[in-house]
Amino acid sequence: MLLKIRQWADAHPKLASWVFLAFGMVVILLIAAREVGLNLGQWFFLILSTIGLAGLCVWIISWEDDDEVEHA
Repeated sequence: MLLKIRQWADAHPKLASWVFLAFGMVVILLIAAREVGLNLGQWFFLILSTIGLAGLCVWIISWEDDDEVEHA
């Protein structure tokens, strides 16, 4: 099981980074906002926004990787 995850992550590094970062960010969000009193729809869009933000972070960080490839 872990070998398959590792192979998938090696084949798709940006997508894997997005998944793992989004998971961590959502866990932190759930812990930090558990007593705020949000309703289900607010939780849904907050989690969706957090996943989108994680994807944006990975995309921005990958700009540096793209620059290194062009200069090599």
